[in-house]
Amino acid sequence: MHTILGAGGAIGTDLVKALTKRQRPVRLVGRRPQQIADATETVAADLSQLDQTIDAVAGSEVVYLLVGLKYDARVWAGLWPRIMHNAIEACKRAQAKLVFFDTVYPYGRADGPMTEDTPFNPCSRKGEIRARIATTLLDEIKAGKLQALIARSADFYGPRVKTSILNILVIDKLARGAAASWLVNDAVPHSFTFTPDAAESLAMLADTDAAWNQTWHVPTAAPPLCGKEYIQMAAQALGVAARHHVLGRRLIKMAGWFNSDIHETYEMLYQNESAYRFDSSKFERAFAFEPTSYLEGIRRTADACRSGAG
Repeated sequence: MHTILGAGGAIGTDLVKALTKRQRPVRLVGRRPQQIADATETVAADLSQLDQTIDAVAGSEVVYLLVGLKYDARVWAGLWPRIMHNAIEACKRAQAKLVFFDTVYPYGRADGPMTEDTPFNPCSRKGEIRARIATTLLDEIKAGKLQALIARSADFYGPRVKTSILNILVIDKLARGAAASWLVNDAVPHSFTFTPDAAESLAMLADTDAAWNQTWHVPTAAPPLCGKEYIQMAAQALGVAARHHVLGRRLIKMAGWFNSDIHETYEMLYQNESAYRFDSSKFERAFAFEPTSYLEGIRRTADACRSGAG
């Protein structure tokens, strides 16, 4: 049994497809899990509660931790350490392997391309929390108490993604006939991971004995484009004019007074001020995998948006 903890997002949906393609039985776990075509079963559980997590993981061979919490550092501080502890303990009891889908937040302001060897140097509250829980898992791996791996992604985009600036501020807005928006600086390169590639890589990693007990960057196209180039590419895919404006720090800070999500985004704006380059060459070499190009990924995302599945 392959169990997905937090299966409601686009990664979970695509991961179900990748696993069922490999004839793996799948269990979806969440507070109110929705049945995804081909998933074997669903289990309702509060993953902040140890007993419920243990019950949800029982009988699993591989567990994928894909939980998406409210984008709020206070919520993360209260829940993420507990959820990680519970997932680790549940996997130990079930003798299951754990795949943790992580972000680049622990790296902070990386000097040059981000690789699996980039040291943790968080410069945000959310980055500190993610570094803490990733370190908790790495310590368990080093101690030989658990078989696990960390699969780390850049900012992602793709069909059905509801939390990506490339989806929300560019493709969705252009599709509605509005001007696109970009955060802070539209002239610096910024990597994005295509969600179907990320999901496929999780299934590939879980199927490979040699992949365990290390960190992997999931496949991500290179070189990254800048905001202007993404907007031009999305506009071309949608057949509309490439109109856009840049949202500056001051405007975002003011908007954050009235919107909690924007407020929480403010501390992460350093990611948009300078080059954000994500290196996935380790995975690409190990698995002979070519990431989906930005041209193709944006075309598929734009097609999904136009069809109403976006």
